[in-house]
Amino acid sequence: MDKKSIIGLILIFLVFMGYMWWTAPSEEELAAQRATRDSIMRAEQMRMDSLEKAQNATYAQVATIEDQLKSGNDSVRNAALTVAKRELGVFSNNLEGDSVTLTVNTDVLNLEFSNVGAYVKSAILPEYQTYDSLPLQLLSPNEKVNLVFLTQGNKPINTDRLVFKTFCNGIPIDENTTLNVENDSLVVSMRAYTDDSVGYNQNQYLEFRYTVFPGKYLVDFDIAFHGLNEVVQQQPYMDLFWSNQLNRQEKNRDNERNTSSIYYKPISDDVDYITEGRDDVEKQNTPLKWISFKQQYFCNVLIADKEFSNADLETKTNARDTNKHYLRDMSAVIGLPYEPTNDYTVGMQFYYGPNKYRELADIGMQLDRQIKLGWGFFLLQWINRFVIIPVFNFLDSFNWNYGFIILVLTLLVKLVLFPIAFKSYRSSAVMRVLQPEINEINAKYPKQEDAMKKQQAVMALYKKAGVNPMAGCLPMLLQIPILLAMFRFFPACIELRQQGFWWADDLSSYDAIVTFGFNIPLYGDHISLWCLLMFAVNLLYTHMTMKQQASTNTMPGMKFMMYAMPVMMLFALNSFSAALNYYYFLSMCITIIQMWVIRKMTDENKIREKIRLATVSAKNKPVKKSKFMQRLEEMQRMNEELERQRKNNANRKK
Repeated sequence: MDKKSIIGLILIFLVFMGYMWWTAPSEEELAAQRATRDSIMRAEQMRMDSLEKAQNATYAQVATIEDQLKSGNDSVRNAALTVAKRELGVFSNNLEGDSVTLTVNTDVLNLEFSNVGAYVKSAILPEYQTYDSLPLQLLSPNEKVNLVFLTQGNKPINTDRLVFKTFCNGIPIDENTTLNVENDSLVVSMRAYTDDSVGYNQNQYLEFRYTVFPGKYLVDFDIAFHGLNEVVQQQPYMDLFWSNQLNRQEKNRDNERNTSSIYYKPISDDVDYITEGRDDVEKQNTPLKWISFKQQYFCNVLIADKEFSNADLETKTNARDTNKHYLRDMSAVIGLPYEPTNDYTVGMQFYYGPNKYRELADIGMQLDRQIKLGWGFFLLQWINRFVIIPVFNFLDSFNWNYGFIILVLTLLVKLVLFPIAFKSYRSSAVMRVLQPEINEINAKYPKQEDAMKKQQAVMALYKKAGVNPMAGCLPMLLQIPILLAMFRFFPACIELRQQGFWWADDLSSYDAIVTFGFNIPLYGDHISLWCLLMFAVNLLYTHMTMKQQASTNTMPGMKFMMYAMPVMMLFALNSFSAALNYYYFLSMCITIIQMWVIRKMTDENKIREKIRLATVSAKNKPVKKSKFMQRLEEMQRMNEELERQRKNNANRKK
């Protein structure tokens, strides 16, 4: 870089800093922004506090009224109805009614709808099972979907206490019913009518409408207000309370818990999430497209047709819950936009299904960002999305065992990288042949001030041998992204879940051959055999590499570091998926075989003869110097000139 380039960079930096200073808000503007933001937050907190107090008071009051309505005494029931009409408003008649459960089955979803609260109280995926062979249920009995809003007179309504009228494709359902969806979609409507003098006003009702489709994990979910524009108090948005106590699905609960969190998609930004494995609360005051209660291999997602106004999100783990099927608690208070029109509908969708890349990618809206494919680094996600996943899916179409699929995938990866690996290993062989000459050069130029001459001599030797000293770095640089991509792919691949191979009964989890009954810090409570085999082969590869480099000068401590790496991987990967350790084992075995084959293909005598002929040829004709060599010589002359001036100045002072 010359003087002009440096000056140009400095000027660009100064212009950039000047622009930042010029456009920065003043102290008065910053203070006004802070005051506005603080007032909005205080108003929102006051609204939430008052709403929570009203909700708690309503719950207590509704519970008392419900007990009185169940009384056999007519006078008590009539008094309770009078109180309900006065305190709870036009929806008070919906406190009474029989509980009805409607079961809707498709080939991929079994759903149970409750008319008390008008929500999906159970979602079972019949294609999957839990780690202990139970039906895989995404929603626990503690699932809650509760819409809270105000009617005229500031009367809060909580829909989870209302008894809705149930309809299926417009036909009333008055008792527990099971229906199967095979060809056409099915619409489940649940309505809470307002009161009138004769009972229910058929022209005014709140409707929760679900549309179930055959073969889909998506369920349309609409909340409709019919004729309620003069009943519901005008408000910019309503609060939808959505919570679920997640069920444990996998063998390794700690790993599943550490990969479970709330993901969300802001309208104008990329997907974000609460840090996985951590209990935390986040307030999102910007519009959101979707919110997901995400587990390791499954998720419950609520998707807005347009947008959610805001959301308060919380994840927590109840340490006192010792139930072996308990995982974590997740909740969201979601702002649903509202407009006081005669017919107003908030359109949404629920996704109850697997974290399968193709399934989520086809839906769009960046739902596939919930799958850990290395989204933080473009190269990792490209390798996984455009290479590994398509090849894996292609091999999967042959219905082979997944252990064999991983073997073929590993062979294909190694085959693609073989030309580069061949060049790298051959370059290493040439470097071993050149080592005696390099040692002679080091002995010829032992002084520090001769470092430039020594470098020039070594580079000239490399040129005669036709070797690039950087060639050995290229394969490593190319393999690191692939290794990291595989590190992301295998633990996130749901296709491997509960798929066995040899002694491993689940390739998505660790393959314990010995369980201690106690935990070893940083290692775990078991021995994973594939991890142990990977460690043994990695140690063998390290030994072979260090043996080949015994004649070369290595950095102090390098030998220790090389042998420490396999030990570190043994501890780090013991609780990871068997598929990942199996892949690393295969990859290392193939690498060792490649080294042996390439070494057999490399004739060191021919390399020495090539160097000898190049030396003779160099004596007979001038060698055109490369620009790099010319720069080295120029730097050498400059250093010699500076050293000469330094000595002259020192002599003058004497």
